[in-house]
Amino acid sequence: MIQISGKTIAEKIFSAHSGTDAHAGDIVVADVDFVMGQDGTSPLAIAALENMGVDEVFDPKKVALVMDHSSPSPIEGVSALHTIMRNFGKKTGAKIYDVGCGVCHQLIPEQGHVVPGDLMVGCDSHTCTYGALGVFSTGVGSTDGAAAMAAGKLWFKVPDTMKVVYGGELQPGVFSKDLILALAGKIKADGATYMALEFHGPVIDALSVEARMTISNMAIEVGAKAGLMKADEKTLAWYEGRSERTPLVVDPDDGAVYAETVEFDASTIGPMIAKPHAVDNVSPIEEIEGLPIAQGFIGTCTNGRLEDLKIAAGILEGRTIHPDVRLIVAAASKDIYLDAMEAGYIQTLVKAGASIVTPGCGPCVGTHNGVPSNGENVISTANRNFKGRMGNSNAFIYLGSPATVAASVIEGKITDPRKYFKGGDAR
Repeated sequence: MIQISGKTIAEKIFSAHSGTDAHAGDIVVADVDFVMGQDGTSPLAIAALENMGVDEVFDPKKVALVMDHSSPSPIEGVSALHTIMRNFGKKTGAKIYDVGCGVCHQLIPEQGHVVPGDLMVGCDSHTCTYGALGVFSTGVGSTDGAAAMAAGKLWFKVPDTMKVVYGGELQPGVFSKDLILALAGKIKADGATYMALEFHGPVIDALSVEARMTISNMAIEVGAKAGLMKADEKTLAWYEGRSERTPLVVDPDDGAVYAETVEFDASTIGPMIAKPHAVDNVSPIEEIEGLPIAQGFIGTCTNGRLEDLKIAAGILEGRTIHPDVRLIVAAASKDIYLDAMEAGYIQTLVKAGASIVTPGCGPCVGTHNGVPSNGENVISTANRNFKGRMGNSNAFIYLGSPATVAASVIEGKITDPRKYFKGGDAR
């Protein structure tokens, strides 16, 4: 049967990379533009390559391994894994991002390894982050990642696409994190299983590239394979000086067929909170406001970018965190850390009482750098709040925007940040 309807972004990218007329539901073998692994998954991929009898990668310029989940190493076992990764880089020529460089999902686009129109896979579920840049990026297991490193291609089932439209205008004190939490609360953790999400609407258009990445990062939290946005002038401007490759802007056709369309009036969305122990256990902040907290965390591949640190610093400037609360901050990359220092954000956060840790994933994944105590409530900008996520199954993790975290650590309880945004700016 010949399909005459238009194509989604996902269908177009898979068609281009497989050399076929690909549509949702098709199984294709497609060329990948980049493959990534982190220190929790790369050693398994390296072992899989050894089992395959493969001792090189298809293109050293298109493979990177990142030490971010346990960085710097907290225990000798992790140190051994890092050594495996370093030796692999020396042997194959694959790019190694060592401790302190930052989180994989910031580094890969920041360093220009992927550009709009690309197809890439990463051995980490939040690889969907780069969809904000017009890249079909998705997480795979370590064995599939190894196959992609060896062959430069992988098989895929082309996903159906759910269209998500945000109309209206954001209130001051409401951010992209609140938008994606609202979606998770509405369609739940399995609402887009094995689908691609396409995000549309004037609210998305108005967001910065950094804010868009927050949304795409959490596509996996509703089951999606990818969280795609059209590459626009902001995207192309963000890429200037980052890559020598030419971006390929891929827009959906006017007649693209979507499995489902979900619409929001963003004007009605306030600060949202994901309550323990599920990301889709979402409530407006009014329903949880006033809950005492012991720790706040700003960082991760979701909200550790310069814009996020600026927002938090804007609220915390001239203020101090509550004496019963700890605030931990981790920039998403070394470059962001340096930019935040130059802008004065780091100084503001430290003066307010924050502890700044190495760029990386440590507090989020719970390997080190801020494991909470039994019974403690944590307000975090991370993407997951599963039981034990931050290293203690007896703690309780609440998710919110950087503004919500900053406001909450000042008052020692979950706090609506809108009170700090009079006239549109934090003060």
